[in-house]
Amino acid sequence: MQAEKTERAILVGADLGRRADANINDSMEELKGLTEAAGAEVIATLVQARERIHNATYIGSGKLQELKHLAAELEPDLIIFDRELSPVQLRNLEEELDFKVIDRTMLILDIFSQRARSNEGKLQVELAMLEYRLPRLTGKGAAMSRLGAGIGTRGAGEQKLELDRRYIRKRIQDVKKKLDKVQNTRSLQRKQRQRAGMKIVSLVGYTNAGKSTLFNTICQSGHRSGTLQVEADDRLFQTLDTTIRKVYLPSHREILLTDTVGFIQNLPHHLMAAFRSTLEEAVDADLLLHVVDMSDPNVFDKIAVVEDVLKDLGADEERILTIFNKADRTDDQTLPGKRGLVISALTGQGIEVLLQRLELLFDQHNDR
Repeated sequence: MQAEKTERAILVGADLGRRADANINDSMEELKGLTEAAGAEVIATLVQARERIHNATYIGSGKLQELKHLAAELEPDLIIFDRELSPVQLRNLEEELDFKVIDRTMLILDIFSQRARSNEGKLQVELAMLEYRLPRLTGKGAAMSRLGAGIGTRGAGEQKLELDRRYIRKRIQDVKKKLDKVQNTRSLQRKQRQRAGMKIVSLVGYTNAGKSTLFNTICQSGHRSGTLQVEADDRLFQTLDTTIRKVYLPSHREILLTDTVGFIQNLPHHLMAAFRSTLEEAVDADLLLHVVDMSDPNVFDKIAVVEDVLKDLGADEERILTIFNKADRTDDQTLPGKRGLVISALTGQGIEVLLQRLELLFDQHNDR
């Protein structure tokens, strides 16, 4: 069987100078990581310094001509823009470039569609993708070709587009109804756990902070099977579906440990909306372990991203314990201005202290 061809991509970004959410170099590096996580190869990167995004084409006319020449020379399979493109920008860029054009949002949605395993995860991703695509049906549709079935394809007439809009709107309603049923079932299960007095600990954090490795490390010491429970590697968004396992603390106290999807800067609002109930359940746990990659040079920026999301979800700050992970990758074991535990989920450093802290926190909670 012939191996699937690796797609080749050109990345495009705009350096706005005052950009508050990330340094452009860091943002483009993250876009490269997302591209590789989706299974594509980055063959070139193009960045334009601008005061603001061009309303019609994202980048200016001169840079667009440069991009056209670069694309003609390298013949990429797709061109990926670092920010979410408006329907107008997407249409104009497709017409100018005559290559498949997608944006950061579509890239993340594509990764999520590849990683979703549970029925709920698949429904959540489908809902986000449909709501993203609906206002973009008037373009050539190259960026929407993954879904197939003629939605947004080249040359679609107005009648076909209107039929597609009706189909998508109906499908959105169907998916929402199915999600409501799944979430009602999950809510009943949560109430049963609460009645049983089970304490729940959720791992949250920026994508690739090491949550899944920590989840596995704790499970190996406290889960009856003693085996790895989730797949963990250095790809962004390795974990998508929430995983729950019963584990035992050193005192033999039973707790439920959950591993959740990672956060990222500029997380698509369609995705946040679709996953909101899952994320809200995660932050409703008795204790949140905010896992941080302390070896990351942008550690504080990423902490801020996660803290903003948690605040938006209504997380109680008193129930958050910061875990500085990947201590094996850095000589600096201190992070001034931030309290928390320093560990290495990979080597086991600090894990015993972490488990003891969990015991202490739950004992204190029971004494109240």
